[in-house]
Amino acid sequence: MTEHEIQTRIEASIEGCRVAVRDYTGGGDHFEVRVVSNAFEGRSLVERHKMVYAALGAAVDGHTIHALALKTLTPAQDTTAN
Repeated sequence: MTEHEIQTRIEASIEGCRVAVRDYTGGGDHFEVRVVSNAFEGRSLVERHKMVYAALGAAVDGHTIHALALKTLTPAQDTTAN
């Protein structure tokens, strides 16, 4: 799975989100993903991560994506925004 595929799946599932994906080993199976969305308002960290996992479906089976480091933020929590 590519960075672009991960980004596209998350954007299709979580409306209006901003997504940044980085393959941190270069092997196509270890990724860091940052998602900023209003949909995370009032949701726990576990609920937010479940939303991202749902967007990726079977890809997070441990074979396609072996490691996934998630950062899920609301726009108010996003300190990188201008």
